[in-house]
Amino acid sequence: MTIVRFAPSPTGLIHVGNVRMALVNWLHADALSGRFILRLDDTDVERSTDDFATAIQRDLDWLGLTWDQLEKQSARLHRYGQAFEKLRQMDRIYPCYETAQELMFKRKRQLSAHKPPIYDRAGLSLTDRQRQDFETEGRQPHWRFKLDHAAIGWTDLVRGEVHFDGAHLSDPVLVRGDGSYLYMMPSAVDDIDMAVTDVIRGEDHVANTAVQIQLFEALGATPPCFAHVPLLTDPGGKGLSKRLGSLTVQSLREDGLEAMAINSYLAHIGTSDAIEPRRSLTDLAGDFDISHTGRGTPKFDPDQLASLNAAVLHGLDFEQASDRLNQLGLDPIDANFWNAVRPNLNKFEDVKLWHRVCFGNIDPAIDDEEFIIAAAAQLPPEPWDTSTWKNWTDAVKQASGRKGRDLFLPLRQALTGFDHGPELKLLLPLIGHERAMTRLKGGFH
Repeated sequence: MTIVRFAPSPTGLIHVGNVRMALVNWLHADALSGRFILRLDDTDVERSTDDFATAIQRDLDWLGLTWDQLEKQSARLHRYGQAFEKLRQMDRIYPCYETAQELMFKRKRQLSAHKPPIYDRAGLSLTDRQRQDFETEGRQPHWRFKLDHAAIGWTDLVRGEVHFDGAHLSDPVLVRGDGSYLYMMPSAVDDIDMAVTDVIRGEDHVANTAVQIQLFEALGATPPCFAHVPLLTDPGGKGLSKRLGSLTVQSLREDGLEAMAINSYLAHIGTSDAIEPRRSLTDLAGDFDISHTGRGTPKFDPDQLASLNAAVLHGLDFEQASDRLNQLGLDPIDANFWNAVRPNLNKFEDVKLWHRVCFGNIDPAIDDEEFIIAAAAQLPPEPWDTSTWKNWTDAVKQASGRKGRDLFLPLRQALTGFDHGPELKLLLPLIGHERAMTRLKGGFH
């Protein structure tokens, strides 16, 4: 069975780049009848908060990205300790005592000598006495994973064949001096324990994957399949940041964007597939293929998302919208009203405006009072249906000699207060004879 995971750190609100990664994982699993794990990488005790963890779950739930399993790294520290001990017994990790400043100086010296800034493994040559002296000074060791200086490679589901030389990579720090774990080892241990088969993440993790493949093997596990997706940028081409609050899902939701518009957009941006409105996640998963992901860097386009949002609303039938319409507390609302106004909605909240146009008080826009009074005289009695508008305008046309925009626009402005909007053949029966007559006479109703 295919098992994937989305593993955000609860250190901020998730943005569209984070959600794109969650969505791609979810669709990949659903397309293959697999499982989707939500794993909160909350080992950063200083920045991780319960509020952010709750917000992540709320945002995913709103988008429909339900999870089959929820895990928190903070509840699994004992497993990381066990893995640490196993690696230590295998002599695959070693203590180092350099300060951050000393490491920075080493890197600068290597760069000035036109050498790659790779850790020199000074920690491996320390004697017991030297280690004791460092600890007497108050230094606590950080622990590095000793990489095999061998070829590392994998077939990436997006990038194809990827190759690294272990000798060209720095031995990564697994445990800080304060005993807390960095990303590298807990992530691999979790993937092993949770039987993750496919790791789909951003291309900024490619070098991490080379390291983690050796970690998997050192811990006695077969590495999963990997896919590294190009990172989404903001409209200006800059990277997205949770810390800076870039394009958060919460802000998009509060701005009235539809969940399925966001899903439809993020599922196919940066792929060879057309970006078009979809009715459901199941529909999206039906033809999802991770291999369609391109290598170029996709840019978030708010205008394209706005157009897609309108298209999603235009495709909602009354049954899909009825619960949300009821929540707005508007009365009356039925399928006739919804079908009349939905082609003119950019955001769902726009329905309030058109409800007021049909049933509430508006300020008629009347420039040619004489023409409107004459048109009112031609207004037929009820009952009205979708043919009433044509019958009425035909009569007004014959009486006034007007046609086209000169005929229709003044009537629309008088009846709705706007120079644009839903088809009046659909609106007029909703407005009704009494309300229409009052507006044509320039009054408020």
